Amino acid sequence: MSVVTEATVDARAVELEQHRRELTAYCYRMLGSVFEAEDAVQETMIRAWRSLERFEGRSSLKSWLYRIATNVCFDQLNGRERRARPMDLGPAQEPLFENLAELPEVTWLTPMPTPDELAEQRETLRLAFVAALQHLPPRQRAVLILCEVLRWQASEAAELLETSVASVNSALQRARATLATADTTAPAELDAETRALLDRYVAAFEAYDIEQLTDLLHEDAVQSMPPFSLWLRGREDIFTWWFGPGIGCQGSKLIPVQTTNGLPAWAQYKPAPEGGYDPWAIMVVEPSGGRISELTFFLDTQKLFPLYGLPEHLE
Repeated sequence: MSVVTEATVDARAVELEQHRRELTAYCYRMLGSVFEAEDAVQETMIRAWRSLERFEGRSSLKSWLYRIATNVCFDQLNGRERRARPMDLGPAQEPLFENLAELPEVTWLTPMPTPDELAEQRETLRLAFVAALQHLPPRQRAVLILCEVLRWQASEAAELLETSVASVNSALQRARATLATADTTAPAELDAETRALLDRYVAAFEAYDIEQLTDLLHEDAVQSMPPFSLWLRGREDIFTWWFGPGIGCQGSKLIPVQTTNGLPAWAQYKPAPEGGYDPWAIMVVEPSGGRISELTFFLDTQKLFPLYGLPEHLE
């Protein structure tokens, strides 16, 4: 191998890494799990590195990487059930401890920290949108993400998927029809007014002030708590839970974390029996219309708190 070729390979290896973050967001939309997405991107990088010397440049390096990542995702999705939110699996239930049913991790969408570089894509990283994508067959899912989210031309998507432009347009039409009934509205802008609302919510939650919380939550607000299938609709049922089976959350501390799925989020630490505070949940809060419309408490702290670089205990 010549020195020039080695330098070229090294330069391309650096360029590979420059695409890691956007590939992770792509694979996350495809797979519904940030952990599976990271694994898929790592496998993509390994395959790309092994084939780098044979890359002939007929397409851009970015397109080539997306082709590899898409095939990795197709392999992972082969024969697998879709990931979902509790709201996708059945109706809301009464706020009773007896209704708690824990389902395996592979059932659920997992939250994804949203770096600033992906802020413009936060609408398409929203939990409701990613959940809606999981209803699509893998190829339709890829077409819709490439064309609608990443704004690729149909011809570019066809080249990546090794199919015709007509097939891409047909898949895109079917995907749009499926998503037409899904909740894909854009999240509220995090302007000064919304941030003030969120500050009031955090203070009210930490104080467990039901009067303040009543003013801050929509009457038909929704709460879910993966990995439990139980979900609640309505402020009254949410408060019945908080002041009943969920009373252990009283006195919690909320620590702001990176924007998650394009929405504001906090790490919730619950009072520990021996003193201090133990991890309890990553709380993703969705505001709309001047109030809080949806609360998702992701309870798998053993996997999620390290993802956010959070401590195992607060004094």
